[in-house]
Amino acid sequence: MEKKSVARNYRFLAIMLGAMALGCVAGWFFPDLAKAIKPLGTVFINMMFCVVVPLVFVSIAGSIANMESRQRAGKIMGTTVAVFVVTGAIAAVIMFVLMKLFPPVLVPWTAIPWEEMGEYASMSDMIVNFFTASDFVGLLSRKAMLPLIVFSVLLGFAVQAAGGPGHPVARGLAALTEVMMQFVRIITYYAPIAFFAIFADLMATYGPQIAGSYGRAMAVYYPLCFLYIFTAFPLFAWFGGGRRGPRTMFAHIVKPAVVSLGTCSSVATIPTNLEAAEETGISKDVAEMVMPLGATMHMDGSCFSCVLKIAFVLGVFGEPLEWGRLVPIVLVAVLSSVGMSGVPGGGYIGEYIICSIFFPQHIELAFPILVAIGNLVDPPATMINSAGDYVVSFVVSRFVDGKNWLEKALQKA
Repeated sequence: MEKKSVARNYRFLAIMLGAMALGCVAGWFFPDLAKAIKPLGTVFINMMFCVVVPLVFVSIAGSIANMESRQRAGKIMGTTVAVFVVTGAIAAVIMFVLMKLFPPVLVPWTAIPWEEMGEYASMSDMIVNFFTASDFVGLLSRKAMLPLIVFSVLLGFAVQAAGGPGHPVARGLAALTEVMMQFVRIITYYAPIAFFAIFADLMATYGPQIAGSYGRAMAVYYPLCFLYIFTAFPLFAWFGGGRRGPRTMFAHIVKPAVVSLGTCSSVATIPTNLEAAEETGISKDVAEMVMPLGATMHMDGSCFSCVLKIAFVLGVFGEPLEWGRLVPIVLVAVLSSVGMSGVPGGGYIGEYIICSIFFPQHIELAFPILVAIGNLVDPPATMINSAGDYVVSFVVSRFVDGKNWLEKALQKA
């Protein structure tokens, strides 16, 4: 990959990290200035509040409404999504255990009063509130992100049943999705200024605790990603392709992994993944379903980071990561990864879902912390997400084409 291409794809990430670092320096040496420019960050957060709800709605409903899924394609899609959910849940549980063993924040940053999620609600009430809102207006709030996702999924299937991609509503949702993504890109141009102001204020308020906490988080996340590649990926390849699966997988996964690191984008890695799948002998229809869906729905690396983010902010507020939180955290990690875009920095949807479920009363503080972690872990997370799409195609092939599919493909080669 050309150096200019790598530099271009990482440019915005570098600018964002640079703005955060400069903001920390400004907050440390000029705390009064940091307090004065804090509104510059609040403006960005408020703008994102306004765009995230319609963006989630049109993107998810539109993607399902415009799917061309019939018979075998429907089987492939169902199997693919099921595998995405299982591997994402496995990744989330692994990170949860690591966060129990190595909490990223040892000393709370603040003594803000905490409200336990569902503290006064029964289990049945929690389930109802987790997936639904009491009326349509209730869906139009950033605090009802998961109910909105459920509604969007059901609407997408309804449009699919009413006519699919050819239906006017399907075309309208696709057009609105494109418009909303351009809207987000326009807002994102302002993000470096906003995060300079946000992190200046954080440093002025919480001081050197920030650097130590983020350092501990990265010391866990980066090694885990590479360990996952050499342990979980071979196991998935073995399950999907048999005894020759791991060796075949490692023979072809290097290029997708390098491209994903160079582009920092799951979408940009789709062509390379399709090429690797063809060389492996994976059925064309399986590859053409798994790779595009995986670019936005299969995000084990994002599941890692989601759990890390929740554990991090819980530590900031002085709250322990209890085993009783395992199920809701894993559920949120898997569901939020479905809504994330394959474009670097696109939308911040995952962060809003986390905030709306776990930190609705303190979203203004939690959101910039979550985004900072997302930027810091973006390269290895993208590599796990993108290269993992190729690995998942082994498992999907087993269920669609039989457990001996790889042996047959290698014999034909």
